[in-house]
Amino acid sequence: MPLQLDTRQRAMLLEMGVHVWLPGTDFGVQATTAETAAEASPASTPPSVRPNATATTATTRNLASLAASASPAVAALKSAGAANDLGQIHILGWAALQQTAAQCQACGLCAGRTQSTLSRLADGQTAQWMVVGDPPDEDEDAAGHAFPADAGVLLDNMLKAVGAARISADQPLAPDQAGALLANVTACRPPNGRNPQPAELVQCAAYLQRQIALAQPKVILAMGRFATQLLLAEHPDALALPLGKQRGTVYRYQGIPVVVTYAPKALLRNSADKGKAWADLCLAVEAIAGAA
Repeated sequence: MPLQLDTRQRAMLLEMGVHVWLPGTDFGVQATTAETAAEASPASTPPSVRPNATATTATTRNLASLAASASPAVAALKSAGAANDLGQIHILGWAALQQTAAQCQACGLCAGRTQSTLSRLADGQTAQWMVVGDPPDEDEDAAGHAFPADAGVLLDNMLKAVGAARISADQPLAPDQAGALLANVTACRPPNGRNPQPAELVQCAAYLQRQIALAQPKVILAMGRFATQLLLAEHPDALALPLGKQRGTVYRYQGIPVVVTYAPKALLRNSADKGKAWADLCLAVEAIAGAA
């Protein structure tokens, strides 16, 4: 169904710098990547995300394959090894998960950490949206959560435009809003701001997997190169494509719809892409509707 905007949501879009418009056709779940409108194909209801060992093992195997293909230096990485180091993560609740991430030394990323950016929800709480960004930068490390400062303000406005808002255990949700859990693809800032190694992405993915299992989102927004690299691990053909070619398609991660879009910092540098980001949000809304 088309996305309906009230006066407040239109004002949010204008604040983002996006001219208010709606696509001529619905942004449905598409079988092929396309920037132009295409006829939507029916979306199947994603299975419930359960914190079980089978799902964790299968996903770890996919991530290990990603790491092996991404760099010859980690071609010998075994999925069992990645699972064993953090083997109890899949049974932790929110508080224990956050505490474990804050003390984790399972990979080299911990050397750059001032504090973990892993946010938690209240016990039993879920989130309709999940937004996953790249590894924490200096601002995120200092704030202790994903998407602070100007980038966070822009992201908050983007979410408000579709009736959503960031949520955490300390940040309650308004009755008329859908919750959005914000996360980084790794819980720690890489030392000196360097790029994370593929094996580190695989190792730290256990925390993100557990956040997803607990939050049970209806859709995941992938924002950033490394976030996209991990979340599209089940779609190897798409990994080699530039972001512009990855957009416009609804992918799957553990059965959950994934939409690729621009990171807020990139939108602050290039406001011309804000209209495209709005189209991506419309696609995510359609994915949620299809999963209902």
